Amino acid sequence: MKTLLDPAILFFVFGLLAGLMKSNLEIPPQISRFLSLYLLMSLGLKGGFALAKSGVNGEVAITLACAVGLAISIPLLGYQILKRFVSGYDAAAIAATYGSVSAVTFITATQFLENAGIPFGGHMAAAMALMESPAIILAVLLANRTRHQLAPQSQSKAGVSLSKLLHESLTDGAQVLLIGALIIGLLTGEAGKAAMQPFSGDLFKGMLAFFLLDMGLLASRNISGLKGKSVWVFLYAIAAPLLHASIALGLAHWLHISAGNAVLLMVLAASASYIAVPAAIRFAIPEANPSLYVGMSLALTFPFNLIVGIPLYTWFVLHLL
Repeated sequence: MKTLLDPAILFFVFGLLAGLMKSNLEIPPQISRFLSLYLLMSLGLKGGFALAKSGVNGEVAITLACAVGLAISIPLLGYQILKRFVSGYDAAAIAATYGSVSAVTFITATQFLENAGIPFGGHMAAAMALMESPAIILAVLLANRTRHQLAPQSQSKAGVSLSKLLHESLTDGAQVLLIGALIIGLLTGEAGKAAMQPFSGDLFKGMLAFFLLDMGLLASRNISGLKGKSVWVFLYAIAAPLLHASIALGLAHWLHISAGNAVLLMVLAASASYIAVPAAIRFAIPEANPSLYVGMSLALTFPFNLIVGIPLYTWFVLHLL
């Protein structure tokens, strides 16, 4: 209940309700894009400042290795489950969506931990960046395998699609901005933190609330895309985050990862991309149904993680680690 009283979360709920009521309230796309870039830049700077203060240690390396392992194993696991209920193309697209991460969910989780006074490492921003691309690459490989099984003569597509997508995913503007800001924060340290505090610190909460208002409106518009879909789709959109978060919790417990980092690792594992991956998948797997994988991630999983998931994952970490 505490998370629902957070102004940023309440703005998301407000946007969701406004959208469901068919209100004409909207945030111009240019402003939404600016808010997204601002949040990523601020997150990168905060991560760099924190990493400059704490330094690189064994837990940093272990956590980053866990992040990469989750980014590879989650889409492979998801594909094996999903292909029983949907086509191979849809299974690959959904697996990629849930194998990648939601930056906004992660940013909201960092704010939640700060409000709760739970420390976490700046390297978790780097973990988020590392988890962005592996799922996309795996989805392309899985979709190409499906194409070859259905039409062997289409094998020539595989190399072109994969190489182009690999370049685009590694040079994506949002990801480059996040890593660049992280490096700048790491290089400037405490002096940089003091200089950027009015920008990346004082404004952050209000900018996040404004962006979540837009996300609530966007989520409400994607609910219609799920009409008539199998009940398994709805179950997966809620069960998958819980399963993936449980795997991350097990790793955190086994490897003795600290509480704040464990929560964020669970959030990253549980989140689903609704911007970067869908944009790439529409190009790489045009046979997949966008209303399915976008609707599931944005209209179901994103609100679930924001309202229920983040406090639930935090509770489990605090009581089990």
